[in-house]
Amino acid sequence: MATGTRHRGRLIDHIGLVVRDLAASKAFYGAVFEALEIPVGGSDEHNFWADELFIGSSDSNDVEGQLTGRHHLAFQARDRAMVDAFHRAAMAHGGRDNGAPGERSCHPGDYAAFVLDPDGNNIGAVFHGESVRSADSVRISR
Repeated sequence: MATGTRHRGRLIDHIGLVVRDLAASKAFYGAVFEALEIPVGGSDEHNFWADELFIGSSDSNDVEGQLTGRHHLAFQARDRAMVDAFHRAAMAHGGRDNGAPGERSCHPGDYAAFVLDPDGNNIGAVFHGESVRSADSVRISR
């Protein structure tokens, strides 16, 4: 999976999910990424990816062909409206509600929404309150 320029955070190099129905997952995650303003980095016959998340079918050599278990992934949202847009997009593209947008008890200002993707993974979008980033991401070029 050659991707050219990559963007990295500090903790995770990449996350790989193996899914049963790649087309359903492309529709679901494509809508979620659009709502979160995350560009899809690329795709091929058996995979697609965005930033550090790689999603592949069970016949993909890159993800070694075993279906993953149930996982929890939470994407960063810029504001509450983006959390709401994430939830609407996910629900319209095969997601099942697992926590409507709203305040959470983790800390004051924590606002999130959660859905189950087509494979039952718990996918969320979280806004932790107003903050200023030093950069959008770390850019790595080859």
